[in-house]
Amino acid sequence: MHIYGFIALQVPTGGGGAGLILFLPIVLLFVYMFYSQNRKQKKWQAMLSELKTGDKVVTSGGIRGTIVALKDDALHLRVPPDNLRIEVTRGSIVSVITPDEPAAK
Repeated sequence: MHIYGFIALQVPTGGGGAGLILFLPIVLLFVYMFYSQNRKQKKWQAMLSELKTGDKVVTSGGIRGTIVALKDDALHLRVPPDNLRIEVTRGSIVSVITPDEPAAK
């Protein structure tokens, strides 16, 4: 014990087990985040593999369109209101809009 003025400080010595207990919540948090991200990645990959023509999708840039053609690593979208046809990569697809989803206004 060291005394500095009126404050007494306890200096820890030894005790390696206490340090492990302090890091346990941090380790558990990293493990949870890893498995959560891994599960999201697998779900997204499954969604990409099930894409077909006629599906309405949203890209990471916010473009909404209907799939008109599929390629290995890209797809063609028809985008309203002028029915433009654009090519985007599969990786840019964020979600598939299902018919029972309410339209955002």
